[in-house]
Amino acid sequence: MPKLGESVQEATITKWFIKEGDKVEEDDALFEVATEKVDSEIPSPVEGIISKILYKENDLVPVGEIVAIIKMEDEDTGDQEERPADEEIREAKDTEKEEKNDRKEEPKKQQAEKSTTAAGNPEVSEKPEQAANADKKGGSGRFYSPLVMNIAREENISFEELESISGSGENGRVQKKDVLQYLEDKKQGKAVQPEKQAKAEQPAQQASQSSGTREIHKAGPSFGATDQIVEMDRVRKIIAERMVESKKISAHVTSVVEADVTNLVLWRNRVKEEFLSKYGEKLTFMPVFTEATAQALTEFPLVNASVEGDKIHFHKNVNIGIAVAKPDGNLVVPVIREAEQKNLLGLTKTLNGLADGARKNKLGMDDFTGGTFSITNFGTFRNIIGTPIINQPQVAILATGSIEKKPAVMETLTGDVIVVRHKMFLSLTYDHRIIDGALGGAFLRRIADILEEFDINRAI
Repeated sequence: MPKLGESVQEATITKWFIKEGDKVEEDDALFEVATEKVDSEIPSPVEGIISKILYKENDLVPVGEIVAIIKMEDEDTGDQEERPADEEIREAKDTEKEEKNDRKEEPKKQQAEKSTTAAGNPEVSEKPEQAANADKKGGSGRFYSPLVMNIAREENISFEELESISGSGENGRVQKKDVLQYLEDKKQGKAVQPEKQAKAEQPAQQASQSSGTREIHKAGPSFGATDQIVEMDRVRKIIAERMVESKKISAHVTSVVEADVTNLVLWRNRVKEEFLSKYGEKLTFMPVFTEATAQALTEFPLVNASVEGDKIHFHKNVNIGIAVAKPDGNLVVPVIREAEQKNLLGLTKTLNGLADGARKNKLGMDDFTGGTFSITNFGTFRNIIGTPIINQPQVAILATGSIEKKPAVMETLTGDVIVVRHKMFLSLTYDHRIIDGALGGAFLRRIADILEEFDINRAI
């Protein structure tokens, strides 16, 4: 399974184009995968024959995991050809290489002694190393991926504990997020091992029965006869997971300013037809918003950053992601790379191309990766303001509201007058772990100032 993006840790195999025994040429499509950002066809890196397919359609597979084995026709025959496929698979597993690097192999005699000791003493619990080396199918018959097994070993989770974790994957499979949630619950005292849990619940139940108290259950949602219940599609599930994850990771704070964009509106109304005729591109407000944001990011490099653990990564290039709503109701964020180096025409062409490609599912993974800052346009839906959620691992996101005519007080040589102006709200959500209010407010105000100072006589 190839790495399909800097933040992608796993992908779902949605379709196989080949079967075992098929002959493939280099660059032939092998299978299709889906991530939270894009669907992609994976080509064959070599010419050969498909000797083994290890995963089925709709399986969720960690990045780096072997999904199929291709027998190259020019490989040496003999011993290599006679070896069972299962043996090749086992030798290919990353976990065996990691285990050899992590610790030296103990003598067989010591292993036998440890096995005898554990067998003779039922109180000895299974060690994390044994859980990691055990068969990847537990007593429940549930499969555990190498990624899950590695996390279990590193976090000292016994195999018994793995069996007790409720899996959110297909057929109850335990995924990375399930193990991480289990560890988080355990830190907060919510997770209890099965045996301890049974012992803890038994006296509580007896006390409840003896005291005559009634157990209170949390009320679920009520449903009517005409209600409809549907399951989230794959993309919506991923979006929901990413949004909740972002709120857990970052300390979200939102600041708001109102900008007078009268000069910008009058300029666009005057040149949009000429712009379309001259360049063949429709001129919207988003390229101008993107241009102003890119300029402000070069002046406030602390905002053009991302966070990984306890490290802050300051980016040299300004790569701005633009949120695009798709016809199916889902949302994607393609990226305009090096936005600070593009003029208004370049930003317009790039933005229109990405938006059209996103709506038609014609973008590749490279179009969604590498973003350092994001913009979402609430004004598209005639909303005046919004509080967007940060696109991890970035540290800020800008929301642009609808432009509306409003009465405003302006100073003149003869006194204050009330005039009609075009105004809009800009809201910036930022990660308060590394961006304080002074920095966030100053950055947002700078974007507003650039828009307010727009040259009404600007040439196209």
